[in-house]
Amino acid sequence: MDTKLKGDIAEQAAVLHALKRGWGVLKPIGDRLPYDLAFDVEGTVIKIQVKYAWFDQPSGNYVVDNRRTKTNRRLMLREAYKPTDFDFALIYIEQLDLFYIFPIDVFIGYGSEIHLVETEKRQRKPRSAKYRDAWELILQALSKENCVCSPV
Repeated sequence: MDTKLKGDIAEQAAVLHALKRGWGVLKPIGDRLPYDLAFDVEGTVIKIQVKYAWFDQPSGNYVVDNRRTKTNRRLMLREAYKPTDFDFALIYIEQLDLFYIFPIDVFIGYGSEIHLVETEKRQRKPRSAKYRDAWELILQALSKENCVCSPV
């Protein structure tokens, strides 16, 4: 399965999860924007970047690259996202039908990769654990005075 198909699967899963919560979903035309979807949550548009996590056998973790990838026929460029590119990153683990929901500032605060630990072998939880299936963070962002989300 190629990376484009994996991305499409993750986006469709995000759409399904949002619709089940009663949120509207908007899909930009083309791939030029730094976000993949927008959710209309209680009249506020929230920009969403969706990523597909792959299983890294040596580490036993799910991994996602937190950089933007631009490609053409000859070259693949990766660059860091900016704080204004989107509001939340949704990282999808297909095998578990599970999302990690990261606010943009947390997402770009990691290095070039985010490792998601889905094993109970660790003594302490990784810092990513609080973002596991944390859909409530999107609702909490609506009530903050400093919400960068766009009103409809």
